[in-house]
Order: sequence, then structure tokens, then C-alpha cells
Amino acid sequence: MKTKKIIKKSGEIADFISEKLIASLIKSGASESVAQKITGEIETALYDGITTREIYEKAFEKLRKHSRPTASRFKLKKAIMELGPTGFPFENFVGELLKYQGFKVEVGVIVQGNCVQHEVDVAAEKDSEHFMVECKFHSSFSTKCSVKIPLYIQSRYLDIEKQWIKQPNHQHKFHQGWVVNNTRFSEDAIHYGECVGLKLLGWDYPKNEGLKDLISKFGLYPITCLNTLKKSEKQELLNNNIVLCKQLCENPAVLNLIGIEQNSIKKIMEDARELCTIKN
Repeated sequence: MKTKKIIKKSGEIADFISEKLIASLIKSGASESVAQKITGEIETALYDGITTREIYEKAFEKLRKHSRPTASRFKLKKAIMELGPTGFPFENFVGELLKYQGFKVEVGVIVQGNCVQHEVDVAAEKDSEHFMVECKFHSSFSTKCSVKIPLYIQSRYLDIEKQWIKQPNHQHKFHQGWVVNNTRFSEDAIHYGECVGLKLLGWDYPKNEGLKDLISKFGLYPITCLNTLKKSEKQELLNNNIVLCKQLCENPAVLNLIGIEQNSIKKIMEDARELCTIKN
């Protein structure tokens, strides 16, 4: 059978590779047999010029019939995009990711630098580590974080670091600036970050330690993954600084507070608890 040509979001034309879709479905929690079945069904409906978005939507709908929580994991990339458009929910999300890793976190804080004050998205501290974290949210996954961003953030961080090391017991702490991006970094941005020691965290960077890997590793899925929540309900939760399924698992009563009916809460919590479970 002739390989079908697909169109990526970037507009690039590429061959459809069934193994990639199978691997993505399995990583989301589908069994190998289910992943192969879904991929086989999609392959029969492929045509030259089909977009990756169409393929994703077909796979998502088929996967949801097998398992809602697995489909929720599969839509992670889209769910991260739903944390926009202002970017503030993304800042809260990053703050919660660090908090659940043991950091003391402040979101949206004013920090005094050596020369001027700076509004910092996330300040994180744990043991001998002290980080200044800037979050860059893009509404399109095809938009890369260019080198201009880390150049700018590094200059701000250096001004803050000069002030931090003046504080008692901070002289021997490990200070570092971070840029957390919900998409990808340009090659120049990565080279610059590596050169100056600026931590870059993107969708799949560093390799095997990117956002998608940390989310899966610690079971820290955003509430926007939940297919059992309406769009308006997701927004209401985000407005109340509830950004993680884990927060729902720890405090289900918040669903009552925003007026969700009891029969819907049961399904929402079933899916949330499944997403909070760390898969080894």
C-alpha cells in the first residue's frame, strides 16, 4: 500500500507513520491491541493531504470510546493550549508543578533586583536552590520561543541574582533563571540557554524531561484534560486557581462550590483520580 502524505501544522508534508500514532496511543495508556486497532481503522480512512489535526481528532474520538481517562492523557498537548489565552493559568500551572516537587512557590511576585524591581511569574525555593521562573505561553503550538526571550530573561535574572546573594544565607545557594515555554524553543534559544546556564523547559525539552514528561511522571495533569468538564466549568475552576486534576483529587468539594451537579461530579472525579495515578 502506498504511504499517504499528511500535512503537519507547520504546513510541512510528510509520510504517515503508523508506528508514531501507535506509540502515542500506548503512552497515553491504551493497550497495544487497542492502539493497533485504532491506528488500523484510521489508516483505512487516510487520504493524501489529510492534516495531523484531522488524524488526532479521529484517534481521540475512537480512544474516548475505549477509555475517557486514556483519551484525556492523549489530548494533553491541546489541554495545555487551553490554559490560555492570557497565560496566567499557565503560570499557576507551572507554579503547581514546582510545588508538588517540594518547592516553596510564589506566583506573580514583585522581586527587588540590584537596579530595579521585576515582576516575576514564579519564584521557587527548596533547600539550597532558588529559581526565578518566567513563563512564556503561546496560543499556537507551531510558534517557537526565539532566542530574544532567553536573552531578555537572562538580563533580568542577573539583576535579581545580584540582590539575592546579598541576603543572609544566600551566598552559597544555587541560583538560576528559568524560561518555561508551552511549545518549543528555537535552536538559537537552546544554544544560548546552555551557554549561559539558563534553564529552559519546553513541551519536549530537555529530552525525556520536558513538560509532557514531568506531567506524566508526577501525575500532574491540567484540569483542561478532563473531557467530563464543560468549557465553562474549566474556566470557572481556572478562575479559582484550580489548575491540576490533583487539586480536585485533594478537594472534590470545589466542584460543588461552582455548581456542578452531583451525577456529573462522580464522572469527573473518576477521571481525575485516574489521571492523578502515576503510571510506571
